[in-house]
Amino acid sequence: MKKVLIVLILIIVGFISFGYIQKHNGLNGDKWIGIGILLVTFVLMPLFLYSRFKNKETRERMLNLGLKKKEDTDNQ
Repeated sequence: MKKVLIVLILIIVGFISFGYIQKHNGLNGDKWIGIGILLVTFVLMPLFLYSRFKNKETRERMLNLGLKKKEDTDNQ
């Protein structure tokens, strides 16, 4: 999964760089920049979050204010 994420980051950087080069040359590079940003948002971020939290306990990821307050009072 780590190799997939690295390759995906390189592809995204390539799209965004190509878009800026096209824009600098007076062409329409906004499309390529937009594709790169969409890939970051809808492909890279969910894959990263999945790979980061796939072996974790669900309770470790949940925000439970009642337990948090109880832990804070126990520590004091």
